[in-house]
Amino acid sequence: MGAVGKGIVVGADGVARCAWATGADDYTRYHDVEWGFPVADDRRLFEKLCLEGFQSGLSWLTILRKRDAFRRAFADFDVHVVARFGRRDVERLLTDASIVRHRGKIEAAIANARRCCELVEEEGSLAGYVWSFEPDPRERPTRVTWEVLHETTQTDASRALASDLKRRGWRYVGPTTVYAFMQAMGLVNDHLAQCDVASRVDAARSAFARPGPSAADELESNA
Repeated sequence: MGAVGKGIVVGADGVARCAWATGADDYTRYHDVEWGFPVADDRRLFEKLCLEGFQSGLSWLTILRKRDAFRRAFADFDVHVVARFGRRDVERLLTDASIVRHRGKIEAAIANARRCCELVEEEGSLAGYVWSFEPDPRERPTRVTWEVLHETTQTDASRALASDLKRRGWRYVGPTTVYAFMQAMGLVNDHLAQCDVASRVDAARSAFARPGPSAADELESNA
């Protein structure tokens, strides 16, 4: 491996990547095919919001390596199933050594599933709601450098989304956590400018059909 520019490492395969992605194969795969690519699937969005909450105080690599176990434990993050979890499920999850056994985070994930059901009923979809907070391109840096990324842990958009989620009763959704969610789910492209994946993410975002209002909302607006 070799370094090319601050925050960039060229792997043995000749690919220039964000340096954070080169420490483990799990990270490299995640960086190359997931991180920053836009997502409009409610289940994946809900899963990521939950896992960002579980990551609090831990590394993302720890959570990434437990992701399959989390999916098994939380019914593949089917929001309607998780919303029906009760006290026995909490106790069951607290004995599951394959996930992060933190009562507060487990209870928050279940409570957030209930809030998510309410949000979807009101907004039509989690995707449509989340993507309505995508920042205006004019608010983004013209070039993502290591220095810019290092200094950007939250933004006006992440603060606005975090504030609204908290207003709706969601937990573990501070502006820094929410910005990490936005980076991962493609609401922004924070691959460094010299990263070879950055252009693929840009292309995916350009081709991505942003989720709009629900059909019910459109009918009401046209009435």
